[in-house]
Amino acid sequence: METIYNIMENILPFDFMSYAFMRNSILAIFLTSPVFALLGTMIVNKRMAFFSDAMGHSALTGIAVGVVFGFTNHSLSMIIFAIIFSVLLNFVKDRTTYGTDTIISVFASIAMSLGLAILAAKGTFNKYSSYLIGDILSITGDEIIYLFIVFILVIILWLFTYNKLNAESINRTLARSKGINGKLYDYMFSAFVAVIIMLSIRWIGVLLINSLIILPAASSRNIASNTRQYHFWSVMFSIIMGIAGLIISYYEKIPTGPMIVLLLGTTFMITFIIHALKK
Repeated sequence: METIYNIMENILPFDFMSYAFMRNSILAIFLTSPVFALLGTMIVNKRMAFFSDAMGHSALTGIAVGVVFGFTNHSLSMIIFAIIFSVLLNFVKDRTTYGTDTIISVFASIAMSLGLAILAAKGTFNKYSSYLIGDILSITGDEIIYLFIVFILVIILWLFTYNKLNAESINRTLARSKGINGKLYDYMFSAFVAVIIMLSIRWIGVLLINSLIILPAASSRNIASNTRQYHFWSVMFSIIMGIAGLIISYYEKIPTGPMIVLLLGTTFMITFIIHALKK
């Protein structure tokens, strides 16, 4: 880890690099940004932005479930809830004539209200209110290793499933004719996204997680002319604005998460204007 920190200090020769919490935060951004950016491209393609937003807002429900069943590890209870939530949502969606956005809204409303009600009844809501905004500066060295494992898993998932997920998102009938089980990949991808969101929520925040997933991909889509550019620019926007937001927040005393989202939002508007001018 010290070797990595030394490399980072050479790349970013700022005075704040002498602080362990800043080094950890920068390393966390380098690990989480590509994950969010890659998943975001497929979420945008599959029109799942509402799903990722719903998962983020119902994160407190995962904690509430853990409180009820006596879980001391909140990450574990959130992961269990996320998997159940995503599976049930896809199961109901495939068996009704309602629009996907309607089903997601129903599930999200019930889950979020249930979580808030349980935490309020237990008198523990204030204890977990920090999850609303998150705090990437609180991440530890041990948790960095945890994020590295998640990063590797996402890359492996992407290498083995991207073509199938992309084919299914473009034309499910055509994908089925080629032997691709669209429903299976829908279940798998939804569950994976849900788990990633729950794992990151403590550092990113309930109110901001969806922005960090969607904005880089949406910005990239404005200027990309092919899939390779789409992925490249999404990752670049996510990393660059993540690091820039962290540095600005340090010097200007602004919360890191909102600062990063503001920069990503500005990036989207600029790329949107560039896209509009090309027409």
